[in-house]
Amino acid sequence: MNNSRTILTAGAMLLASVSFAHAAGELHIYNWGNYTSPDMIKKFEKAYDVKVTVTDYDSNETALAKVRQGGSGFDVVMPSQSHLPIWISEGLLLETNPAQMENGKNIAKEWANPDFDPGRKYSVPWQWGTVGVTVNSDVYKGDINTWGLVFDTPDELKGKINVVPEMNDVIYAAIKYVGGDWCTDDKAVLKKARDALVNAKPNWISMEYAVIDKMLAGDIAASTDWNGSVLRQRLQKPSIHYGYAKEGFTYWSDNAVVLKDAKNVENAKLFQNFIMDPENAAMISAFARYANGIEGSEPFMPAEMKGAPELNVPEDMKSKAEFMRLCEPATQEIYTKIWTELQK
Repeated sequence: MNNSRTILTAGAMLLASVSFAHAAGELHIYNWGNYTSPDMIKKFEKAYDVKVTVTDYDSNETALAKVRQGGSGFDVVMPSQSHLPIWISEGLLLETNPAQMENGKNIAKEWANPDFDPGRKYSVPWQWGTVGVTVNSDVYKGDINTWGLVFDTPDELKGKINVVPEMNDVIYAAIKYVGGDWCTDDKAVLKKARDALVNAKPNWISMEYAVIDKMLAGDIAASTDWNGSVLRQRLQKPSIHYGYAKEGFTYWSDNAVVLKDAKNVENAKLFQNFIMDPENAAMISAFARYANGIEGSEPFMPAEMKGAPELNVPEDMKSKAEFMRLCEPATQEIYTKIWTELQK
């Protein structure tokens, strides 16, 4: 059966709805804190006469728990790729088919058909980055490309190091540091990882998300962190540098999706299409200092981001990178128990 005419007609109708609709009303966005460009939001508001409200969250778990309750009042959320399959499988998202939108052609090839959302039926690339360490070289002048800063803390950094409380990032780092593989359920490896975490914690001053302000103020001298965050720090304080852990590190992507119970669906679709425009994607990156998945955004990026070491993984470190994923539920439960013990 030839469905080409039906498919083309449906596609044309979708493009028309995105390209020519004159929106009005509201849009409620739920996003990671300090991660949404105010200038980009103002541009969207002006273009479509839409009042945008942005509410922050601090972790994938927080966002998922909030939306699972129902009636959140949000339209657009930015889950990471590790958690996005959960959102899809639990029916929390609206299938908006961003790849078929007017600007869907701008999605970079490497991000066009990801395992976590095949064919981009639900999500639009927001930003992507890596997990490593931020270090003030005025305080510590040794090797920063190791999780040893966290688990075998040098004397110069004891009592001056923070750990961002992202469970999977921290457990991953511990497992890699003791020589294991992510998603392992090997009891011997997990005991080593657990011991490494528990024994290291007395050398940490805090487990908080507010790394940027604390590093710039000198309240801490090192922390686990994300690369864009470290770039923001270095641009204000040149002694701050980003380390890629030689034991292994992860990279991730955050993605804009529309909730199934969104009240402003058309405005949410307009927003998905809007952020796939190269110039608008560059505005997002210029604010939070992460790379994005939109082809053609590079010419619009700030000069200081081009060639920035935080955004360009060294050749000898590329083999150490691993795309973060959630493990099987039974394994994830073990990791949660370790994490809970660490929090005590």
